[in-house]
Amino acid sequence: MNILEEFWYGNLEPAEYDASPSEEYRELLQLISRSEEKLLATMTDAQKDLFSRYQDCVREFQAMAESLLFQSSFRLGARIMLEVMEQ
Repeated sequence: MNILEEFWYGNLEPAEYDASPSEEYRELLQLISRSEEKLLATMTDAQKDLFSRYQDCVREFQAMAESLLFQSSFRLGARIMLEVMEQ
């Protein structure tokens, strides 16, 4: 099966992350988690609510940014392939 057929039949998931992130990625994620726990421990309930709403907005923004980056990268890849095919 070619790549387009794999994509059509749902065998490829372009938004999936690599299942084995780098050590640097894991360390940064742990640092974020520890920092969040420390920060939440110092907050009032009102501050926690505000922080939760902030996190929701950041997650929504990140999802939009990732989608736009994927689209831009896909277009660039397609333009590269068009140029390769013209050679």
